[in-house]
Amino acid sequence: MVKRLIITAGEPGGIGPDLILQLAKQVWPVELIICTDKRLLAERALQLNEQVTLLDYDPKIAAKANQIGSLKVANINLRAPVEAGKLNTLNAQFVLDTLSFASRGCLSGEFSAVVTAPVHKAVINDAGITFSGHTEFFAEQAGVDLVVMMLATTGLRVALVTTHLPLADVSAAITESRLTKIIHILDQELQTKYAIKQPRIYVCGLNPHAGEGGHMGREEIDTIEPTLERLRTEGINLIGPLPADTLFQEKYLADADAVLAMYHDQGLPVLKYKGFGKSVNITLGLPFIRTSVDHGTALDLAGTGNADPGSLLCAVNEAITMIQSTNK
Repeated sequence: MVKRLIITAGEPGGIGPDLILQLAKQVWPVELIICTDKRLLAERALQLNEQVTLLDYDPKIAAKANQIGSLKVANINLRAPVEAGKLNTLNAQFVLDTLSFASRGCLSGEFSAVVTAPVHKAVINDAGITFSGHTEFFAEQAGVDLVVMMLATTGLRVALVTTHLPLADVSAAITESRLTKIIHILDQELQTKYAIKQPRIYVCGLNPHAGEGGHMGREEIDTIEPTLERLRTEGINLIGPLPADTLFQEKYLADADAVLAMYHDQGLPVLKYKGFGKSVNITLGLPFIRTSVDHGTALDLAGTGNADPGSLLCAVNEAITMIQSTNK
């Protein structure tokens, strides 16, 4: 049976619509459903001189794998006209409407996964709507207290214990409880959504040289090492904590199913250097599959024809791989 995958087009003034149109240039083994305003895609296709047939999505019609030249659209009406490269607070609710539609469909089983094009957080908040990002939005919609942010590119997956925190707050956030929950989610999702029977997870220390035996910080001795040791008794395959400047080399990464970094800028610079534009943001711990691009709205590129669809193509392919692994 052909699966359905829903893709939200993100900020209407950004490059999301441009990237979405590129999906019509190849065959896909699933049915792609684009969640946005159909008129927006038609206008952007005209601006970019792209020939794409836009079809209305009907959930009552059996899913068929995507063919070249067409896209099915679950139409959500814009609140105001859109100019490529320009933000408009009047369309902030429209963006959230697309995310709500996608999350409801994933939770009901109508869609097997969601892929998200970039949104512009500031314009949504400027509209008076509190919004911290896709991850938190989907977690709230699904009633999930904790999710794990993981980025992936060819040969490397990096998950994070903490995400968007000031560096001064990271140490206090790395508790036994949080570390335990994050590792449980990471280990379980690698098994269920990637079909890895016993994942090998390499864990970074927090401090330089992983604390150097307590001389450069005690977080490893007091929190990280005891937590890892306890989780090993549950059968979780954990290696570390290792110094981050040592861990990110081929002799370790070749054997790693994932690396767990303690904070955002410990793990992600390495991954983005290795694969920016070809990497994927994945939310683990949701009751459905969610992947996303690794970049922002790029307002300066919207409508120019110069936006690189590489990360969106990777995000769609990653979601398809996860769907297939989940159904094994």
